[in-house]
Amino acid sequence: MDVAQFQHYVKEFSRQKGFEELTVEQRYQFLVSEIGEISDELLKLKLNPNVNEEEAKTNLGMEMFDVVWNVFDLANKLDIDLSQAFAEKMKINESRTW
Repeated sequence: MDVAQFQHYVKEFSRQKGFEELTVEQRYQFLVSEIGEISDELLKLKLNPNVNEEEAKTNLGMEMFDVVWNVFDLANKLDIDLSQAFAEKMKINESRTW
């Protein structure tokens, strides 16, 4: 699935589940919450010597998905074409010096 397809998937899923009614501010708050969940999973993975590493990485991947999903839903709410934004930013990054 490419960026455009995923953005369309998020839009349709949001419509079907009634998430399109959420405001930009509410979606942003969900995004920040999901970033916090990534932090929780990273702490478990790195600080708990008894953690099941495979399970922790699976959980971390799920939380990463939630962050990406929220970013795409936020883009939809703001009418931002992420395929175009990604392409433009990649061109900028190619010529940047770090």
